[in-house]
Amino acid sequence: MAENVVEVTDLYAGYLPGVNILNGANLTAAKGELIGIIGPNGAGKSTLLKAIFGQVKVREGGVRLNGEDITGLRANKLVAKGVGFIPQTNNVFPSLTIEENLQMGLYQKPKAYAERLEFVTGIFSELGKRLKQRAGSLSGGERQMVAMGRALMMDPHVLLLDEPSAGLSPVRQDEAFIRVSEINKAGVTCIMVEQNARRCLQICDRGYVLDQGKDAYTGTGRELLNDPKVIGLYLGTLGA
Repeated sequence: MAENVVEVTDLYAGYLPGVNILNGANLTAAKGELIGIIGPNGAGKSTLLKAIFGQVKVREGGVRLNGEDITGLRANKLVAKGVGFIPQTNNVFPSLTIEENLQMGLYQKPKAYAERLEFVTGIFSELGKRLKQRAGSLSGGERQMVAMGRALMMDPHVLLLDEPSAGLSPVRQDEAFIRVSEINKAGVTCIMVEQNARRCLQICDRGYVLDQGKDAYTGTGRELLNDPKVIGLYLGTLGA
């Protein structure tokens, strides 16, 4: 059994005093796993990622990375420990070139730049050909690629992805899922929140269905795709 890279235990968290968005959420991600988080709007999916990344106040429970308690640590410390986070929006520096964006991802370890650039452009060959292009001139899908590349520059143990397909055309959405799979196959543990539940479950090793701030169902992607309750409640006609 592979050791768990991330363990979330009985997490209660929220933005406003006395108001919890997460109500006892649990999640584990073993080394090399691709974990999908789905559920209805307002279920706490993005809040769970932000709680892992120290952006939401955790009131109870905890988060562990490779056995170490990282609950509530600041983002810069989490990045140094190997947690990468790709937000849904505002995920690149538009006035900087692609190369400068990638350099920003490695500001804590500048000496490793050449080696990490080779790794990132090995996954995203398009970026290697356009390093001098400004990120602000890129399409949404291309920006998503830069954001993923920047997060990978620090050689993370785990990558947290908040709705990588959001706002993209169907073709670009498919490309985003392929990219996440490629990152995972390169050895990076990934935890992905997605609105496109069916596509997410098709590529993930295991999935969690969040409802009202806690994990209502969990299983392999295939199990959840074929679970009548999950289909009826969360996948609708997409799951049929």
